Amino acid sequence: MQTLKYLQGYPAHLTEQVNQLIAKEQLAGLLLKKYPKPHTVTTEKALYDYVVDIKNQYLKKSAPISKVAFDNKINVIHHALGLHTFVSRVQGGKLKAKHEIRVAAIFKSAPEAFLRMIVVHELAHLREKEHNKAFYQLCCHMEPNYHQLEFDMRLYLTQLDTFGPIYS
Repeated sequence: MQTLKYLQGYPAHLTEQVNQLIAKEQLAGLLLKKYPKPHTVTTEKALYDYVVDIKNQYLKKSAPISKVAFDNKINVIHHALGLHTFVSRVQGGKLKAKHEIRVAAIFKSAPEAFLRMIVVHELAHLREKEHNKAFYQLCCHMEPNYHQLEFDMRLYLTQLDTFGPIYS
């Protein structure tokens, strides 16, 4: 049995099922059946528009997003979902704050559902800094299938590590 680094903390019965899928080389098939094609959000401008549309739908009164980008430097093992950064600077006598969202470049060719789940996760940090109950309630408000998508995204990362990409 293989160590499933993206599925640590999940129950043994689930990880056993994933190991069986890997042994039979059926993980890609499962993912392709559920998510047959990657999203079409490939430019930084399209990603920005995508994020702002979701933000405006659910978090109208939250602070504006100043930058959204795909980032090649995000280490997926530690930051599987991307990064939300909050930068405060004093300019003149005023305090300027900026919110930035960075999505790991590995998700540039992932299913749209995974991109949405990552964006929802990072947008939830506008209101909730910690990964607490309120944070996950907000994630589920914006994306009702949040927890299933997070699990499936972890399967996708496992597929990438084990066999490579499934979308060309």
